[in-house]
Amino acid sequence: MKSFIGFSSSAIFLLVLQATIFVSCYDPSPLQDFCVAIDEPIDYKSAVFVNGKFCKDPKLVKAEDFVFRGLNIPGNTMNKQGSNVTLVNVDLLPGLNTLGISLARLDYAPYGLNPPHTHPRGTEILVVVEGTLLVGFVTSNPNKLFTKVLHKGDVFVFPIGLIHFQFNVGHGPALAFAGLSSQNPGVITIANAVFGSDPPISIDVLMKAFQVDKHVIDALQKQFKD
Repeated sequence: MKSFIGFSSSAIFLLVLQATIFVSCYDPSPLQDFCVAIDEPIDYKSAVFVNGKFCKDPKLVKAEDFVFRGLNIPGNTMNKQGSNVTLVNVDLLPGLNTLGISLARLDYAPYGLNPPHTHPRGTEILVVVEGTLLVGFVTSNPNKLFTKVLHKGDVFVFPIGLIHFQFNVGHGPALAFAGLSSQNPGVITIANAVFGSDPPISIDVLMKAFQVDKHVIDALQKQFKD
């Protein structure tokens, strides 16, 4: 076959295939007005299953399916990290199903931390409502840190899949809201995943990865056991 603008047909095919794979990593676009999620349909034969959820019969859908109440209530920050994330995803708001978005309220005690973590399926955009936050994310190799101190009204974006954090550097409580580009973005807290996995990662692996001795790994794993 003839080449096209300097590319062979096989190269063009590979580019198209790569683009298709990339696009498929995100929530698919809806092909109907809505698909309100339900756990179990009344009639399995006629039920539609989308994004891991069954769709409610459109004739039975109500305005309440698109409402979540209570995001005005502060989260409990009485924990080791001094922070709390209230995530409004498809499990709490069934009308979000197939729409590719979710929302979170983030509360921070003074010097509270939302520790380094990733959202494997969503980009996050955060707006500070009260307080002062030190935020940042780290790129893939080579690991460059992008960080900024945010004040009330400031907005910051964390690209999909990258490790990021927020730390309350103010003397009082802080509050932020975040939108995420997935109905179920997921979260992997780095320290918990590495030192608190079940079953635990081999100590030999962790010793070599972090270049520390067994006593340090033992101490860290004890911090993240249930």
